[in-house]
Amino acid sequence: MYKTKEIATLVGVHPNTVRVYEDWSFISPVPRQENGYRVYSDIHLFQLKVARKLFRCEIVQGNLRNKAREIVYACGKEDFKMAEELTLNYLYNLENQYAHAISATKVVEKWLREEITVSKRTYSRKEVALLLDTTSESIRNWERNGLITIPRLENGYRSYGGKELDRLRVIRSLRSAHYSINAILRLLKQIHQPSSDVVVILNTPTDGEDIVSVADQLSKSLLNAIADVKETIALFYQNATSH
Repeated sequence: MYKTKEIATLVGVHPNTVRVYEDWSFISPVPRQENGYRVYSDIHLFQLKVARKLFRCEIVQGNLRNKAREIVYACGKEDFKMAEELTLNYLYNLENQYAHAISATKVVEKWLREEITVSKRTYSRKEVALLLDTTSESIRNWERNGLITIPRLENGYRSYGGKELDRLRVIRSLRSAHYSINAILRLLKQIHQPSSDVVVILNTPTDGEDIVSVADQLSKSLLNAIADVKETIALFYQNATSH
């Protein structure tokens, strides 16, 4: 059994954070003694460790953050089997996002070297959406906003080639990093100008940040999150073997 200050010290947070996590249902309801003091168990300690692991790294993609929150809520309800399944799924998603971020980084570096993708294969919008792990509606929205123009076949259907796929990889990565449509549009229009300054174009607040480092920072953030999730999975295994 632990007091609030004791369990907070074990997890490495402020006692107020422990109380907030209880209010937010990140941990099970905490019983109180007759004097009103909270009494925490090993289950609460485990739940707090899971929450701290999953929230330690700031993930820029909102949908990934929501997946982490779902795990913590399931854990707070003591549905540990569901929480573990969600964690494994979360790991798969993070690794998939990391692969896309790495791919976008390589595309940008290739662009800056003025290398052009040459590919005879073409794809439908649905196929491209599957390749990029996004939605057809997102791609349609990027087209409507002028981020990319897709050539059409004689029958009127859009034809996505290697060049278009490369461009979409960059758009997807920057959108995942929360850059606005307008910022990306400015960049794509000006990136190949001899005097182009990517920092100015994107209007980023960080010194020395450019389109390559944006994707690189996203990759590093995802790598950190992957490591945290793997440690969380280890926590689930330890918890299962101890009960």
